Amino acid sequence: MLDIRRLHMLKTVVARGSITAAAQSLGLTAGAVSQQLAALRREVGVDVLRPDGRTVALTEAGRVLVEHADRIFDAVREAESAVAAVKDTVGAAVTLAALPSTVARVVAPALTALAARHPRLTVTCLVTDQAQLRELSLGTVDVVLGQRYHHMPDATPRGVVAHRLLDDPLLVVTAADRSDGCPVPLRELAAHRLVLPPPDTDCGQAVLHACRLAGLTPSAPYVTADVAAQLALARAGLATALVPRTAIEPAAPGIRTSPVEDRPIHRELFAATRRADTADPTANAVVAALRTVARQ
Repeated sequence: MLDIRRLHMLKTVVARGSITAAAQSLGLTAGAVSQQLAALRREVGVDVLRPDGRTVALTEAGRVLVEHADRIFDAVREAESAVAAVKDTVGAAVTLAALPSTVARVVAPALTALAARHPRLTVTCLVTDQAQLRELSLGTVDVVLGQRYHHMPDATPRGVVAHRLLDDPLLVVTAADRSDGCPVPLRELAAHRLVLPPPDTDCGQAVLHACRLAGLTPSAPYVTADVAAQLALARAGLATALVPRTAIEPAAPGIRTSPVEDRPIHRELFAATRRADTADPTANAVVAALRTVARQ
């Protein structure tokens, strides 16, 4: 019988790109992972990985094995969720991955509410811009607070359910003495020095897409994904920023915000769980807390 732990190691190696990276994420040594994969190879009687430059890739047999492994993992999680639903009790621990721009106005209030309602629940919160949904698929996190921009295709992985939380428009942010807060046509930003997210980020792509539709080639002497840095540059009068509304404290001093008048840019915030966890009381408690804050 196949060892489910070895199957999980195989999937993690493929997702991380190397045995060393997989070992780090699993808290093991590279030698230990290699030994377990060698044992898996003996179990199935054929190579499951092949060298691919400096990384590794699945063989055809490995690809088939991972496809079946995904269904096995889903079945195990469904069984765990079914038992948890019967118990109808919130568990002792949960891991939430969230975007930095959601911490102040969504994550922090939600965690405060969770602590009051479920004092025995320990929440580990990973604040990261990188590959949250992949971590959900790998089982390293339980709930993801993620984003999706309206012009981008839905890239939700198989086996993941995204629960919509709110529609979050990007606002034009300037120094308090530089604007009156009235709606701003996007094309007017051609006359502004902008601070924009890097073009390879979701937000950067969304801004550039909207600018192209408006016939605008933005001038951006400042490029950063750090919202705090964007707001600091705007506050100093050095640049105009385009920042999601939930990333801005309502009483933030020294800045003024204006909506985009003609081609608004929106992101959708969502809470994602594994499909098998939809009946799990612990995951549901986290999603419910996030949803309550989003409604407010």
